[in-house]
Amino acid sequence: MGNWQEEWDEKLRLHDETMFLTPLLAKAEDASKVKRLHLLLGVAGFLSFYLIIGHAAELLCNLIGFAYPAYQSIKAIESTNKDDDTKWLTYWVVCAAFHIVDFFSNMVLFWCPLYWLMKCIFLIWCYLPIEKNGSIIIYQRFLRPFFLQNRAQIQGVVDDVVNRAATKIAKSN
Repeated sequence: MGNWQEEWDEKLRLHDETMFLTPLLAKAEDASKVKRLHLLLGVAGFLSFYLIIGHAAELLCNLIGFAYPAYQSIKAIESTNKDDDTKWLTYWVVCAAFHIVDFFSNMVLFWCPLYWLMKCIFLIWCYLPIEKNGSIIIYQRFLRPFFLQNRAQIQGVVDDVVNRAATKIAKSN
């Protein structure tokens, strides 16, 4: 195996038994005699192509952006380690903010042939198992400062909405 392949194999933790895909990659490597990195690159290439031309690209993008993070979030809830809880809560906060923005930009960007691929890459970047993944960077640079600066106003809006909803519910009963 070439030096770059060993580096990427290590960076991606393809032999780390705690990683989600490691057992699947091990079985595929044994059955096909193709190295894990090459299998992963082939699957990534196929998924990239499908996200550009596939009819169910939105579904695939949402599965990639929600299924794996949901699985990891459940594991984090069940663990005693607080750090993984914080990591996945940060992902979901960034994901929620992204989807609010995406709702409005989707009307224009939806017609871009690379839209689902770019969205999928963004979501994967946000949950990569590295110290400074996308969700950490976005939260620390944008969301946290915005929240800290506008905390009182945000809380006022939330309180107002909750009070109005409670009043409407009380009146309807």
